[in-house]
Amino acid sequence: MSASDTKAGWLAVAGLGPGDAQLVTSQAEAAIAEATDVVGYGPYVRRIAPRAGLRRHESDNREEIERARHALTLAAEGRRVVVVSSGDPGVFAMASAVFEAVEHGDPRWRELDIRVLPGITAMLAAAARAGAPLGHDFCAINLSDNLKPWTLIERRLRLAVEADFAIALYNPRSVARPEGFARALDQLHAVCAPGRILIFARAVSTPDEDIRVVPLAQARPEMADMRTVVLVGSSATRIIARQGTPFIYTPRAVLA
Repeated sequence: MSASDTKAGWLAVAGLGPGDAQLVTSQAEAAIAEATDVVGYGPYVRRIAPRAGLRRHESDNREEIERARHALTLAAEGRRVVVVSSGDPGVFAMASAVFEAVEHGDPRWRELDIRVLPGITAMLAAAARAGAPLGHDFCAINLSDNLKPWTLIERRLRLAVEADFAIALYNPRSVARPEGFARALDQLHAVCAPGRILIFARAVSTPDEDIRVVPLAQARPEMADMRTVVLVGSSATRIIARQGTPFIYTPRAVLA
């Protein structure tokens, strides 16, 4: 690898949004149009239309660091590489993996032109569909224990509820770990009133979209899967009843 190769190539980490092609930013579209290589988890790579001069590199969902190293190697060879994620690449996605690979990998990777291109992440798309449930202080917690212990997830969830944040719960329930979301609901039942508002937003912005608003007392583990983001309101979150899906919002003012 020569110095000129390093300077010629670049790597962009791009968010493809929650599903609807109209929610992909023009910045991400421009990078993909210039790319010689697209790297990512198979279903995301397949969202990019094939064209002459573009190589598409698919990999398994749990191969993030290997995927990042592959992309960096291609960029160092002078390729124009886009690593694709759903939503926003900096939210439980590939941007962190790329920089982890840079920190622990070939020192020359630090000199590459690396750009992170933001996207619309699931919690923002879901919140927009419901109204404004994240209108005041909120946090996001990934319920997958693939990369961290459940005890840490449990502690963070408990502290978030105690601080009265609205909470976005990512990756709530999968076939491999169906019990995680049930345990999260148990914890919410222990510290929240039964009327606490939950929004189950599945496949937002796709033809399979389904939005359900229920009080905590009616929430069930099977209402969520890996295509669902669950928004948990704070104690101040309000519901405006109307025909169809109600409006949900969290006031910006906090009364003393």
